[in-house]
Amino acid sequence: MIEENLLLILVGLPFAAAIAASTVRATAHGAAAWVSGLLLAVGLAILALLHAPISDGQVLRATLRWVPSLGLNLTFRMDGFVWLFVALVFAIGILVLVYARYYLSKADPVPRFYAFLMAFTGAMVGMLMSGNILMLVVFWELTSILSFLLIGYWHQGQAARDGARMALIVTGLGGLCLLVAMLILGQIVGSYDLDRVLAAGDVVQADPLYPLVLGLFLLGCFTKSAQMPFHFWLPGAMAAPTPVSAFLHSATMVKAGVFLLVRFFPVLGETDLWFYAVTGTGMLTLVLGSVIALFRHDLKGLLAYSTISHLGLITALAGIGSNGAILAAIFHIVNHAVFKASLFMAAGIIDHETGTRDMRRLSGLIRFMPVTGALAIVASAAMAGVPLLNGFISKEMFFAEAADWHNGTWLDNSLPYLATIAGIFAVAYSLRFIATVFFGPEATDLPKVPHEPPSLMRRPVELLVLVCLVVGILPGLTLGPTLNLAAQSVLGADLPYKDIAIWHGFNLPLVMSLVALGAGVALYAALGGRIATGPEGPPLLHRLRAQRVFERILLSLTWKLPRLVHRTFGTERLQPQLRLIVLLTIAAGFATLWGSLRQAPSPLATGFNPAFALMWAVGAVCAVGAAWLAKYHRFASVVLLGGAGLVTCLTFAWASAPDLAVTQLLVEIVTTVLLLLGLRWLPKRREEIEEDKLLPARIRRARDFVIAVVGGAGLAGVAYVMLTWPLIPNVGDWFLRNAYSEGGGTNVVNVILVDFRAFDTFGEITVLAIVGVTVFALLRRFRPAPESIMLDEEQAGLDDRTVADALLVPSVIMRWMFPVMIVLAAYLFFRGHDLPGGGFAAGVTVSVAFLLQYLAHDVRWVEARLTVLPIRWMGIGLLIAGATGVGAFLFGYPFLTMHAQYVDVPLIGQVPAATALIFDAGVFALVVGATVLMLIAIAHQSLRTTRMRERDSADTSEKEAA
Repeated sequence: MIEENLLLILVGLPFAAAIAASTVRATAHGAAAWVSGLLLAVGLAILALLHAPISDGQVLRATLRWVPSLGLNLTFRMDGFVWLFVALVFAIGILVLVYARYYLSKADPVPRFYAFLMAFTGAMVGMLMSGNILMLVVFWELTSILSFLLIGYWHQGQAARDGARMALIVTGLGGLCLLVAMLILGQIVGSYDLDRVLAAGDVVQADPLYPLVLGLFLLGCFTKSAQMPFHFWLPGAMAAPTPVSAFLHSATMVKAGVFLLVRFFPVLGETDLWFYAVTGTGMLTLVLGSVIALFRHDLKGLLAYSTISHLGLITALAGIGSNGAILAAIFHIVNHAVFKASLFMAAGIIDHETGTRDMRRLSGLIRFMPVTGALAIVASAAMAGVPLLNGFISKEMFFAEAADWHNGTWLDNSLPYLATIAGIFAVAYSLRFIATVFFGPEATDLPKVPHEPPSLMRRPVELLVLVCLVVGILPGLTLGPTLNLAAQSVLGADLPYKDIAIWHGFNLPLVMSLVALGAGVALYAALGGRIATGPEGPPLLHRLRAQRVFERILLSLTWKLPRLVHRTFGTERLQPQLRLIVLLTIAAGFATLWGSLRQAPSPLATGFNPAFALMWAVGAVCAVGAAWLAKYHRFASVVLLGGAGLVTCLTFAWASAPDLAVTQLLVEIVTTVLLLLGLRWLPKRREEIEEDKLLPARIRRARDFVIAVVGGAGLAGVAYVMLTWPLIPNVGDWFLRNAYSEGGGTNVVNVILVDFRAFDTFGEITVLAIVGVTVFALLRRFRPAPESIMLDEEQAGLDDRTVADALLVPSVIMRWMFPVMIVLAAYLFFRGHDLPGGGFAAGVTVSVAFLLQYLAHDVRWVEARLTVLPIRWMGIGLLIAGATGVGAFLFGYPFLTMHAQYVDVPLIGQVPAATALIFDAGVFALVVGATVLMLIAIAHQSLRTTRMRERDSADTSEKEAA
């Protein structure tokens, strides 16, 4: 149980750090960094505690039931592979936090940066530890969203906005492909549990859908890990701050794709299709990435393409899939994260202290920055694969796997040659990084005078370079057991232990390394001078930019094609759009119900009731009248529409549905008044429009009438069939039987809303919050027609005093109604679990109370006496409802599981209590906030128009005076 709780804490720590960082003051740079770093350090301590059971071969699991019936559970698991990856994320995360503390400017919104970075860390840890493949995709997509925010952190720059958008689109689309792959994979296996999926390799590969699953899965992995042809988003993401590049683009986000390739190798690998697709893509990316990196002039651009190349190396190892290849892939994931993070930080220091990343302007920095230069040289040597450094050992292992025989195909036979070519270019671009930046004559046109950074800013680089050296000299003692444990977690516990050493004798992999080192030095010596004066990109290929291709495709899909469709089929007029929507809805209804909707053999029937028939006749007259008068007499139309709604309310009451009747009545009041207030600001309609009497207008109205009759008749037919069909056992019977025993309430409707179907309600109030904010945003930009700014004809001849006197008695009555309505809302709220009422009805009642005050007085009078903060009401409501659901996790129950029991209250006795009441309080708060927010948006139009009238009056007076 302790281990399970530690797993949950491990996932929650980064999100807690994000919340904590977002709450500090904008100027508290150190506080945000300290809070985030300390919480990640706690995560490392937890990992240290979990190492003992992990090293014993255990797979730790913790499950929070979410929707068990659909197999959607928040299951987190940890084995040796996950432990290594999470430790890597936390350790480099702490170093990046220290580095960012000194890198970011005091003018930057630093708490926001740390909040985004910690939230991304949480999403990454959640993805790594997910034991449910659907939850894995959720965290996967969350990393894409948060990386978008981090890349676009300096959003004032066009490059940051473009890079963030490109990264989100590419990785987001890949995530959708991954989601479809996981859905199909879960259906093939019969479970979305990761352990069961990993154990079903034979079943999956024998299924005819295996090629489809593999293709979609690889699209998700390749887009995230920047494999060609999806590599172009990574160089564009270099517009992000350097701490983001050091963390996301070396150690975490881009490693997510190769993590999944290694993780799912037992279930999807070891087939010819896997070998060709994964190994081929990896080798292509490895070679082309290394070639392009050599010709980049931007420091971070060179590192970006070298990252793409190394990711191709890891991908190729996952495609080869032998025991040694998987071990080498895991080893190089760690090594690359270490030396590439240090190189990104070194590049950031150079940019920070010189003001440029252009290698054509940088030269001779070893004289000004000797310590930084030494660190960068060692890290670059590790990237090139120089002996006694960590990169050399994992690259040797890659050469060994490339040179080994696997299946004898053309791709298998070409692997050693391609690997050697990539190694040559890797040495060349690493040497260019060192020689161009740190050696040569002193630079003369730098924006800043270069100097060493603060020692604490350089400390993370020093620690990472030290790791490169220690692992490179003592690989077996430092990482050997951990790497073997990780490989056994992927391939099985019976995998033999592989000793990782520096020297394996004079063999073919060593010859390949020596050739790569020698030829790489020669290549740079031959081309170094020409590269600096040439274009940014390899010869013949520098004009072909994948970013440009992407932008053109995006422009065609998001601008040109929609405009073409709009010109062909669309219109800017609202009426044809609504007509098309209604016609499509009617067609979809007929297509769905045609042939399946039929009258019951013995339909239910009730006797004719004249009173009920008369009531419906009145409702029908109101509805027809509202439609008839809607064009020229909108006020009368809204009143008649309210009459039809009132008849609906009475129908609910007649049919013994008091909850629906109460809700319908309250909603009808609010919507009618809001509509009337909104109509005040619409332009007037006059009957003397000559075009309405012409034949085209008559034909249009006749067509709309036919559509309305067909739609209404179809809906009436469906309602008649459903109402007259004999009752059969259904889920409603279960609700009736279990409302009290399971939900603790006798009002079945309310128990369904806040207990049995609380998740639906939670989604609905979320939508209501979105609608409220959207309406408010739209009305803030709304400007009424000039004729609506003027006073009504009835008010034009009256002064404010006369109007106030005329409304004195109604305003006093409405003011007195405020406390009465509040008491009524409390009554409806507390009785809702057993009698008609509830949080929604109570929230609408409070909204009516506020509505009356705005009707009785002007906006300034109300808001001077009542502090209304609807956005906070909405936020608190969502928070309460969500916290109620999450609280069930603490007791081991699924999300939004409610509990009810009787509580002894002194002097009163036993009182029923249910956690659903807390959830209902969230519903109440959100309904009040959303409704009042829309009311305020409409009411503030009067303030705006008053100012406009005053300005017009002042302008007129000035003109008359002149």
